[in-house]
Amino acid sequence: MGKRIVFTGGSGKAGRHVVPYLLGKGHKVLNVDRAVLDVPGVHTLLTDVTDAGEVFNALSCHFGYDGYEQEGGPKPVDAVVHFAAVPRILMHPDNKTFAENTVSTYNVIESAAKLGIKKVIIASSETTYGVCFAEGDKDYKEFPLTEDYDVDPMDSYGLSKVVNEKTARAFAMRFGIDVYALRIGNVISPEDYANFPGYLGDPPCRKRNAWSYIDARDLGQIVDLCVAKDGLGFQVFNAVNDTITATVPTREFLAKYAPNTPITGEIDGFEAPLSNRKIRELLGFKEEHDWRKYVKV
Repeated sequence: MGKRIVFTGGSGKAGRHVVPYLLGKGHKVLNVDRAVLDVPGVHTLLTDVTDAGEVFNALSCHFGYDGYEQEGGPKPVDAVVHFAAVPRILMHPDNKTFAENTVSTYNVIESAAKLGIKKVIIASSETTYGVCFAEGDKDYKEFPLTEDYDVDPMDSYGLSKVVNEKTARAFAMRFGIDVYALRIGNVISPEDYANFPGYLGDPPCRKRNAWSYIDARDLGQIVDLCVAKDGLGFQVFNAVNDTITATVPTREFLAKYAPNTPITGEIDGFEAPLSNRKIRELLGFKEEHDWRKYVKV
């Protein structure tokens, strides 16, 4: 049976693919954003998620005009997916990026918890691993990158995501709810596969993304699996596809292009350096959009 989901940031690059996926699984979605999402069947509530009052109201309102057909007020929300954020550095001054991302996440999780919503999924980021927006050429401490890695970003965006994970953990413990943080990799929309030949021809250019990615449609599957899986409390999941963006096996590739980073765990075949083993094993993720389907090697 479909769930009632409030989705913040559904109009963004990832959201506009994830929301249709959720609809296809039978869920009802309210989009909470500063811009309208042009997807049939989805109402957008124009909301400033840095305003706690607006967030509280957005999480406790009708999903559309059809909600007024029955008495008794808005129906309960089953899950909140929080993707709304300043999506990277250099869009705003650093202090605004940090402030908007941390305050909005606090507002969303707090409102959900106090409204009795038992499931919250937030967008964390690969930037927490400290290399994506690092100053200079920084090496990863080890491969594979797992959810147990000692994250150490030096930028305002990555730092905001680390803080958000701690906020998620605090509310999960305090209220006994499920809050899952997705460390989302480099989001690839279908049109982005046109860039992959260039990536393959210049391997160092993908170091900051750990030569990994997430197809936006497969991200939809991950969110749906998180909605379905109850009882895990606070969890962090790497949200990436299965394999490395390279044409040689991962260990051979890393020996050449990341020689200063030790391999301390299992990496088999073409497995991505940013590991998704946890979502495969705990949530049952099975990718549908391997980059090799769309790029001639």
